[in-house]
Amino acid sequence: MFKELVKQNRSYRGYDESYKVSKEELKELIEYARITPSTMNQQPFQYYLAVEAEKVKQIEDMVGWAGSLPFKLPRPGKSPTAFIIICQNTDWVSLHERYKIDVGIVAQTLLLAAAEKGLGGCMFGSFKAENVKQQLNFSENLEPMLVISIGKPAEEIELVNATKENATKYYRDEEDTHYVPKRKLEDIVIM
Repeated sequence: MFKELVKQNRSYRGYDESYKVSKEELKELIEYARITPSTMNQQPFQYYLAVEAEKVKQIEDMVGWAGSLPFKLPRPGKSPTAFIIICQNTDWVSLHERYKIDVGIVAQTLLLAAAEKGLGGCMFGSFKAENVKQQLNFSENLEPMLVISIGKPAEEIELVNATKENATKYYRDEEDTHYVPKRKLEDIVIM
């Protein structure tokens, strides 16, 4: 059951715009992130939640979408209907590399919770933190660490074995199916 949940948790870049994610749904996801382990139990994060169409569009335009593909995503009519921005509150703890681990932990936790609810998302590290802070009027103590889109998935994603020919670079076919090459178990286990 857990393996299926992990398989469901893909980096979605196409969503059903008719499904509007609510702030209450986002708060449920944050509740899971809130109770995860944290370095020295510092709990350094706060979460910016966006469900308003103008805010969602504003954030969508500030992140890099699938830079490995030769076309623009999301496709017209396939935008997410919500975003979560994980911010470190530097008044609570100073900005330090060690908290990047915690960012990954809370992001994966909330995305697994989203998958369990039939939602999906995508983590974006490709953004300019100062630009996000300025455009969204964040206080100086909030440092954007990761942006996550959330919505009802509306695209086909297939996991395939990575080969020497295509390595790990993702790609799409003519029907817009997104293929994600994964290294084989025997290639990653060291004995």
